[in-house]
Amino acid sequence: MEISGIFTAIVVGIVIGILGRLVIPGRQRIGVLWTILVGIAAALVGTAVAGAFDVADTPGIDWIELAIQIGLAAVGVGGVERLKRRR
Repeated sequence: MEISGIFTAIVVGIVIGILGRLVIPGRQRIGVLWTILVGIAAALVGTAVAGAFDVADTPGIDWIELAIQIGLAAVGVGGVERLKRRR
């Protein structure tokens, strides 16, 4: 992976993390850094999952891959919020 690929993963991860937060109703009490980290992880795992189901490379915008990534980000944000709430 090149530097441009890493930079792209970070930018996409930020957007995915924000969209994942918007999917969950109510207020999430986690910081921006956690949102970005969850978004990056969701983007990378979502791409792997989409590749496993052969929907990662479709003509045009990869809507299925994007939906998988946002869903994973929503689950991740919810999980981090629950962990932080227990403390």
